[in-house]
Amino acid sequence: MRKVRNVHERLINAPAERVGALLDRLASDDDPVWPAPAWPAMRFDRPLGVGAEGGHGPIRYTVEEYEPGVRIRFRFPPPGGGFHELAVEPLGPDRCRVRHDMVIGTTGPELLTWPLAVRWMHDAVVEEVLDNLQRAAGDTVGRPVRWTSWVRLLNRVLWERPRAVPAPPPEAGLARRALHRVDFADAWQVRLHPAMPGDPDTWAAAFARPPVAVRALLLLRQALVGLIGIRPGPARGGFPETGRTEHELLLGLDAGHLDFRLSVLTTGRAVTFTTVTAIHNRRGRLYWAVVRRLHPAVVRAMARRAHRDIALRSTPAARAGTAASGRPHAARFRLPRISSRPR
Repeated sequence: MRKVRNVHERLINAPAERVGALLDRLASDDDPVWPAPAWPAMRFDRPLGVGAEGGHGPIRYTVEEYEPGVRIRFRFPPPGGGFHELAVEPLGPDRCRVRHDMVIGTTGPELLTWPLAVRWMHDAVVEEVLDNLQRAAGDTVGRPVRWTSWVRLLNRVLWERPRAVPAPPPEAGLARRALHRVDFADAWQVRLHPAMPGDPDTWAAAFARPPVAVRALLLLRQALVGLIGIRPGPARGGFPETGRTEHELLLGLDAGHLDFRLSVLTTGRAVTFTTVTAIHNRRGRLYWAVVRRLHPAVVRAMARRAHRDIALRSTPAARAGTAASGRPHAARFRLPRISSRPR
């Protein structure tokens, strides 16, 4: 086992009591500190306090020590063990130092994943936490964190995948009543963080901006469907609106070979994209025999892209009107107060 210590510090021109009160809101629905939803949210099985178990994404830990407004220590489980801690130190009536200290044991594959990937994402997250604390406390962030190209790539590759759910979902009333019969239906769901918008129009607009690979497939479809006598449809995933309620938007198109509907449903803490189709004739069956093999991958990719795009616009930094961390033109972020060394 190899132990690594990683330290980040930030001087903030604000009273320690104000900064500590912000720290006490960690993992709450109105948390102004943790950089979710650009990164997995910090969540626990109970309110913040000693014994609370949880973590962020696959990283698990327990609240080991908690002095409200002063310090929180989180303990990692074996085999690596170790801890990470956030602490606020007063430096005067209107100034304080915030320190994040982590000591962790790396074993097995972690000996490789820590220096290659985890360390870079960890440093980005912690610097964003310090940015958010400084900004929320009323101080000016002189050099906001910027992701490196490597961090942006890791964030994109590791972004959570949509999960399949029963189709049509019980809450999707428009999708369930959209067609006189349903020959195919599927539904894919992504989680909705409290900071993300809950209106289906925003999600439908983001969904209509597919990744480059999907855009290429849609253009290929446009070029080939004419060979079997089918009139090309929208090339970029945009379809006319056919119905709406407060939480569901229904889009679709009726054609000679099949009728198609896409439902965008926002309920609770999830967004669900549901597809239903009714096939009319031999051309429709031939068309759908090919398309249905690609359809799940295409919808997953479009939903995942929409989820990430909206998440990056919903971080505390983005809501405050500063540059979003994951924007493609962002410069390399600087790590002026970081120590990462074997111990």
